[in-house]
Amino acid sequence: LKTGFLKWKPDYDSAATEYGKAAVAFKNAKQFDQAREACLREAEAHENNKAAYEQAGMMLKEMQRLPEAVQLIEKASMMYLENGTPDTAAIALERAGKLIENVSPEKAVQLYQQAASVFENEERLRQALEMLGKASRLLVRGRRLDEAALSLQKEKSIYKEIENYPTCYKKTIAQVLVHLHRNDYVAAERCVRESYSIPGFNGSEDCAALEQLLEGYDQQDQDQVSEVCNSPLFKYMDNDYAKLGLTLVVPGGGIKKKSPNATQDKARGPAAVGSHADEEEDEYSGGLC
Repeated sequence: LKTGFLKWKPDYDSAATEYGKAAVAFKNAKQFDQAREACLREAEAHENNKAAYEQAGMMLKEMQRLPEAVQLIEKASMMYLENGTPDTAAIALERAGKLIENVSPEKAVQLYQQAASVFENEERLRQALEMLGKASRLLVRGRRLDEAALSLQKEKSIYKEIENYPTCYKKTIAQVLVHLHRNDYVAAERCVRESYSIPGFNGSEDCAALEQLLEGYDQQDQDQVSEVCNSPLFKYMDNDYAKLGLTLVVPGGGIKKKSPNATQDKARGPAAVGSHADEEEDEYSGGLC
């Protein structure tokens, strides 16, 4: 980088190469702070070397400085995009999301959604769906249900576009559970009704289970709702959605089961019930004393 009488301009490319070698040596020596510094110097010396920013981010990850690591990896992804390598940019965003997921789920959701957008623009829909799925599950886990409902709808639309209809059915179940936890029965019912247009949905076991679930919820029958949510169809979904089913409570606490006596009285008819009531009245006709 030094200049002199015979060297008027710094040799940035060579300097970047040497900084890269230094970063590797520092990393091998477990001197992560120096390795990160060398990576940053490499990036500064050779601005087009986007990978240097990502490598510096990974050094920060080794030092457990995750927010700073994510910032550098994001910067690298933006440079990848500007340089016309969107796939690499999306992979960097996914890597950053994984790093920060347990520390800041909100930031991870944002990174996964950005990666999904990049993949979708490149028409790599399966990779986009993978990123959207991660975002949806994190939103449900964080009880950000309004956003989760929108994310699931986006997933479902793409699955329908690529004609993966069975997965559309599963996403409909997840949507209904999210809407019911939002106490929005109308949205849940509309979600099922709109899904009738998906080939094969009407008549599927998913459709039958959802209709039974909505009927039980509408009639405040907790037993029926619990029976549906405990079925294998619901229990073996992704864990975050299965939990929604297992914790679903209908408004009003559900219908209480009728007592055996009431059932017997109903079977004996009105006269028997009246006679039983008369006997109780006679028993206490003289007062408690």
